[in-house]
Amino acid sequence: MEERAESKRSVRKRADEIKPFRCKNLIAVLENPTDVKNIGTVIRNVNALGVEKVYVVDPRRSLPDDWQDLRDQKAVSKTSVSAVKWTFVKRFDSTAECFDHLEKEGFKSIVTSPHVKGKASIFLHEGDFTVHHKLAVWFGSEAIGISDVAVARSEMCISIPMFGMIESLNLGTSSGIVLYEIAKQRREYQSRYRLRKRRGERPTPLPTVIHPQV
Repeated sequence: MEERAESKRSVRKRADEIKPFRCKNLIAVLENPTDVKNIGTVIRNVNALGVEKVYVVDPRRSLPDDWQDLRDQKAVSKTSVSAVKWTFVKRFDSTAECFDHLEKEGFKSIVTSPHVKGKASIFLHEGDFTVHHKLAVWFGSEAIGISDVAVARSEMCISIPMFGMIESLNLGTSSGIVLYEIAKQRREYQSRYRLRKRRGERPTPLPTVIHPQV
């Protein structure tokens, strides 16, 4: 009993330590992922980088509707290294349904893709990801990429510069790279300002990293 109580205190202490570093109003959206294991990998990235939530467009209904049931799904729990226990995940039946929900809540969306036509497109390092108060970052299917519907309803497309013969990265790697840059920018912003549009600057900026204990 003593060990269990100590473990709970340790978990609560860690939760309190990381709370100020969470990127509020930042959601990662997975559109029609074909491999459940990749969902777990992205959830792990999301949790480690301090992204607030994960939405999954899942027309094949490979995931349960209830988050509590998802936490018990072995394929997701194992690849997320149990991060699914600490990360809010919500599923949708279609891309349109997910966009309707995001737009109703005031979120702006950006999509990730190496090649997009007819849409403003920038490299990841060129973007200012603090412009929108509420931001959803979309990642496409491993097989076919982001959908035309998602591109049409998004603000812009971002891509990772690549310099090799292979111009693609797997979902776990690409989501880690993209979310690291976006979360870093937004964490730095919220450490300096209490309000949007650079108002309410803090006299002393909040820390942006948790230093490891010696």
